[in-house]
Amino acid sequence: MESSAPSTPTWTRASEAFLASLAGRSPRTRATYASGLRRFVEYLQTRHLDPDTLLADEVPLSFVEEYHAWLIDQFGRERRPTVVTYLAALRALCRFLDRRGWAAPDATYERVRERLAEVVGRGQYRTPRIDRRLPLIVTTADELALPPSGDAARRLTLLRDRALLHVLYSSGMRRAEVSRLDRDDLEDGWRGEALITGKGDKERVVFLSDEALAAVRRYLAERNDGYAPLFLRHDRGRGRPGPRGERYRLSPQSIWGIVGAYARLAGVRATPHAFRHTKASVMLNRGAKLSEVQDILGHASPETTKRIYAHYEVAHLREAFDRFSASPSELVANLGRARSSTAEPSAPQIDPASDLRPTRRAAKRRPGRSAG
Repeated sequence: MESSAPSTPTWTRASEAFLASLAGRSPRTRATYASGLRRFVEYLQTRHLDPDTLLADEVPLSFVEEYHAWLIDQFGRERRPTVVTYLAALRALCRFLDRRGWAAPDATYERVRERLAEVVGRGQYRTPRIDRRLPLIVTTADELALPPSGDAARRLTLLRDRALLHVLYSSGMRRAEVSRLDRDDLEDGWRGEALITGKGDKERVVFLSDEALAAVRRYLAERNDGYAPLFLRHDRGRGRPGPRGERYRLSPQSIWGIVGAYARLAGVRATPHAFRHTKASVMLNRGAKLSEVQDILGHASPETTKRIYAHYEVAHLREAFDRFSASPSELVANLGRARSSTAEPSAPQIDPASDLRPTRRAAKRRPGRSAG
């Protein structure tokens, strides 16, 4: 490799500068990129390269394809989403290096992006496997006996879980989005829509059913506090509340655990993400358009929605196909009926006395004309 200019930082320093440039992005995005870059450092170490001494412009384009192969070897082809996530972190860093003039001559951002597109290809989204019994998770929580007022922690926990499950089911929100909800977003359960910041820091409006809002109102009324988060921890080990109760906020991982617990109780295999798939499938089966589902779920690209849920449009096409198509035998039968209705009428039976009565044609003769 050619020697680099002194101003070019090491790979470690360049990575740190890149992560620092993400200060305006969500903490989740920064954490995801940091994790992906740590995987690339592991790959460099397998090549006996030290990121603390390796300069940023000494990483050639060929490393991109080799890194992809290494990830496949580490995680397997069935973990494709994980591999794509780690490659996205490298691609973002390469764009940063190219913008700063720190990239290798053959590793410009455009070339890295093209090479990644070649080696990764266009992914195939697996059709969601949706258990039609998923609503049982919600009704199971609703049917549980509410603990007495003297057992405040258990009573609040059940009321919270009921509200949480209704919100997940009716809105199709991600668990991280639900975790970030504040009670003001829903005006303490009296507002059926909320403006949230979802994946990729993109804003969208979400909607909640009347049942979900009623569950939220009952939970907040029982809480009787001024804490900002919509969903709180109610266990004894939650510690001090922090400013506006932020330390009590229910985490995305806790939401995962709550859904899992009620799913097991209902005898259904489900995760929080299954509620999104159920919301989409119900809407599509009832005639919603893919573009409408895209907006409700917050997919950045319509291609994502189409690739995941396009089979529902196929189902509607199949329904129309079956409803409006006809078999050859049906068409032949219809043809036979049409022919019989247009055939010449058979000769009428002659009544011996009919010649004594005037025919209809004779009765319609013009006045003044004789029958002879």
